[in-house]
Amino acid sequence: MNVFLIKIKKIFILPLFFLCISSSLFAQEIYKNISIDSVKVDVNKNIKINYKQLIIPAVLIGYGVIGLESHQLLSFNAEIKEEVKEHIDEKITIDDFSQYTPLVSIYVIDALGINSKNNFKDRTIISATSYLIMGLAVNTLKRTSVSERPDGTSFNSFPSGHTATAFMGAELLYQEYKEKSIWYGISGYVIATGTGLFRMYNNRHWLSDVVAGAGIGILSAKAGYWLYPAVSKLFTNKKESNTKTAFIPYYDGKTTGFGLVSTF
Repeated sequence: MNVFLIKIKKIFILPLFFLCISSSLFAQEIYKNISIDSVKVDVNKNIKINYKQLIIPAVLIGYGVIGLESHQLLSFNAEIKEEVKEHIDEKITIDDFSQYTPLVSIYVIDALGINSKNNFKDRTIISATSYLIMGLAVNTLKRTSVSERPDGTSFNSFPSGHTATAFMGAELLYQEYKEKSIWYGISGYVIATGTGLFRMYNNRHWLSDVVAGAGIGILSAKAGYWLYPAVSKLFTNKKESNTKTAFIPYYDGKTTGFGLVSTF
């Protein structure tokens, strides 16, 4: 019976995980006609928070937090680890790069002539704000929670920073290009989901770490839009300038920071 249950979990856990994540896109499509989802930001207007947008991130984060103490979820994590361990031939470090792919794609797609919802300055401020919120949340939880990594190398497993970064970028990509095509956002979420799966494949995170990271990433991106009117005032200059400044975020598994790039 136990063998049968493990096989069922092995077959369905990854599709169900992706289904939960990708449903964020379709839930927002349903609500966008009756409430604020994403708008072209305006520093002179206040953007009201649509609390319906909190449901999916809250569920994902809640699952991860409960997974820190729940014997059932801890057992589930262990079963998945064993299933993955049986099929690991060698580690694939693509997740170290794929975590940034959705975020970088926002600028690459725009450079190819497909205009995003917001201009260069606005989306950079939003992206930097989102990344800062995500980084602070992830690092705070890593320091305050004691969760050993599956490979036993450290006790900062919860939550997955790589996954949080990837899903933050995927949500930003979706928000910026969903009016052009929802497939940009779906592609970002596929890459983000793959990043989370590789974190488990490489024995660096438990399922609950990855699920919580996804929720934190999505919520951080939404917060970046909500906080834009206030944050943008710090960067507003009365005089027009041809200078463009971009914050390029980085996360190496231990520290979070930004690189500053300016063009004149």
